[in-house]
Amino acid sequence: RIHQDIQKTKLVNRARPTYPKPAIAVRVLGTVVIDAVIAAGNEVAASNARAVVISGEGRAFCAGIDIGNMGALAGGDPTERMMTRTHGDGTTNQWQEVAMVWTRVGVPVIAALHGKTYGAGLQLALGADIRIAAPDTEMAVMEMKWGIVPDMGGMVLLPKLVRGDVLRLMTYTAQPIGAEQAERWGLITQIAEDPLAAAMALATTIAGKSPSAIKAAKRLTALAETGTETEVLRAESREQAALLGRPHQMEVIAAEFGKRPAVFKD
Repeated sequence: RIHQDIQKTKLVNRARPTYPKPAIAVRVLGTVVIDAVIAAGNEVAASNARAVVISGEGRAFCAGIDIGNMGALAGGDPTERMMTRTHGDGTTNQWQEVAMVWTRVGVPVIAALHGKTYGAGLQLALGADIRIAAPDTEMAVMEMKWGIVPDMGGMVLLPKLVRGDVLRLMTYTAQPIGAEQAERWGLITQIAEDPLAAAMALATTIAGKSPSAIKAAKRLTALAETGTETEVLRAESREQAALLGRPHQMEVIAAEFGKRPAVFKD
């Protein structure tokens, strides 16, 4: 199904390049699906899409890895397989890239969640900038259930969202939490009855903003989470200088005064 869904998104992107581009995940992540999710992230990053929505089909956003593959993962030389940096310009392995590839997409990524969002599925969702969840969403750092630890970028992304004690509680116990608790703890941005519709509406709003300003804002907010005060202050000035008086900003001003939608030339 994922190959078919990715093909659909290619057609959408070619036909309407200024609109949000959906990328569809599936209920469990096996090796073939992992490769497809990474390929979708790279495809979006290389496109002129202005916003991305990741959603799941069926009863869950993604319930985790395909446990049937656990034996194969444990076989051979796990150290060589896990420690070899194969993606992300030498920063990630294949499994970590599933989440981290979305953090490197230059435009906002929105995850529309429902049902079980466990383990690998949770870490995939963490790669998004914004997470909109249905009331039935359950989230869990599930790896401890199988005697392992989060290893798909979760320990990079989770500390940016939750307190240290929450991170430890979820990691040590593997206990699922509901959408309301997840929202209180910072894992979910907002709850919506129809998260995909809400995500698409938000993506459409974002896609109508200045493309260069949106990309600058994503770079700047990412730096703000990890950079020093001096680095962030300099980045604010650098990004602003690159936007002021340029075609996208001038079109925003003209559209505001003309009381019309802005039309941007890529």
